[in-house]
Amino acid sequence: MHPLHHIELWTHDLAAAAPSFDWLLGRLGWRDTSDPTWAAGRTWQHPSGLYLVLEQSPAVVGRGHDRLRPGLNHLALNLPPGSDGRARLDDLRSDAPSQGWSELFGEDYPHAGGPSHTALFLENEQGFEVEIVVP
Repeated sequence: MHPLHHIELWTHDLAAAAPSFDWLLGRLGWRDTSDPTWAAGRTWQHPSGLYLVLEQSPAVVGRGHDRLRPGLNHLALNLPPGSDGRARLDDLRSDAPSQGWSELFGEDYPHAGGPSHTALFLENEQGFEVEIVVP
């Protein structure tokens, strides 16, 4: 059994946030399992069974996510296994800006997490950070 059941992120603007997550999670092998009758949320499922929910809740206070405030700083997701993870990471890095993601710590890419850690750090327009790790 996977140690996590699901992750739920709240947003103040689902229509603005969903496309960036749809692109990124799709590239990482997650499948869109959204219920078309639920207008307030989107769901993606990883092959392991873990799923991520992005919800525009009426209970959200404020606008945008601030990764520098107490709470969630970022999600760290593994690049799916396969040959040449670094080349696939480079492809994500190249495509990310056109999909609503900005690179963080680009001056230290791909080792912003340390010399033996290969990863890409991205932030979307709403302030959600995702770290893509080459396992």
